[in-house]
Amino acid sequence: MIDGHNDLAWAMRKLADYDLDAVDLRAGEPRLHTDLPRLREGGVTGQFWSVFVPCSLKGAAAVTATLEQVDFVRRFAARYPDQLMLATTADEVEQAQRDGRLASLMGMEGGHSIDESLGTLRMMRALGVRYMTLTHNDNVPWADSATDEPVLGGLNEFGEEVVREMNRIGMLVDLSHVSADVMRHALQVTSAPVMFSHSSARAVCDVPRNVPDDVLTTLKDNNGVCMVTFVPKFVAPAHSDWVDEIAEHAGLDASDYAALMPLLRERAEQSPPPVATIGDVVAHVEHVRDVAGVDHVGIGGDFDGSEWMPEGLADVSGYPRLFAALADNGWSEADLTKLKTGNALRVLRAADEVAA
Repeated sequence: MIDGHNDLAWAMRKLADYDLDAVDLRAGEPRLHTDLPRLREGGVTGQFWSVFVPCSLKGAAAVTATLEQVDFVRRFAARYPDQLMLATTADEVEQAQRDGRLASLMGMEGGHSIDESLGTLRMMRALGVRYMTLTHNDNVPWADSATDEPVLGGLNEFGEEVVREMNRIGMLVDLSHVSADVMRHALQVTSAPVMFSHSSARAVCDVPRNVPDDVLTTLKDNNGVCMVTFVPKFVAPAHSDWVDEIAEHAGLDASDYAALMPLLRERAEQSPPPVATIGDVVAHVEHVRDVAGVDHVGIGGDFDGSEWMPEGLADVSGYPRLFAALADNGWSEADLTKLKTGNALRVLRAADEVAA
């Protein structure tokens, strides 16, 4: 399968300052959701590694940190060439799969990573970055985030220019994290299929980070893909309510995870938070399928990007349990293949066709 979003690179920055000698990812690493044995156990043959930097990093500092993330992914692949292969195209992903290696792709998470520079955007693409999420948790000057106060009501003129330039250079427009108005605006501007690298369905769990049904309907016309995430706050209403309640009591924004996480951990030690389940994730996958169509749904787990994960999906080895649950619900092997790999490869290939 191909997964749309994994935060191993940032987790390695926090855990060991990117030191691949200090953390042996060829062996089991219990401090992380991700290592090579569990990726193989989970059937992962293609991974978009997120080259994420937080919104607290601004300007040139954000660009530098993003380049360090890119450097980590490239060094990680070079460290284990028998198991990993850098990939930037659908053909290269398929070649890696034939070789029995995991295709390693990259995606930037947040437009702050380019510091309002189309030149930086182009150079990130030249280094192999295949998508950019237009925002992270905070607005950028040219686009509104789902979890910030709206300023523009969509994209401004430069934001439209960013989308068009991404189309021109074959970088996928990722609409996870952006406001619903930005989703709608970007879908009007783009000439290539878009992706949601790690977003779920708002009709199933009503949080701003998820995708409304009207956008899912438009996504079908765009021929894009929504890669459903596993993050409990975005898939399980009870867990989302738990986070919101703690944030409200503390007078914090529920999207300010840096400030909120110590309180969530403290509360979790006192009483376990509401759990998310594989059934919750299945509900989102099937809702996206029912609204957008089976050709427009994928998986973007967000491992190593969340404190908690659903029962049965605790780490990257868990994907087969999700697919077994879907098969039990009547999914055909052909439709499961679209979910696992086919839809992501089609969108990746289409971006290159538009650029050409």
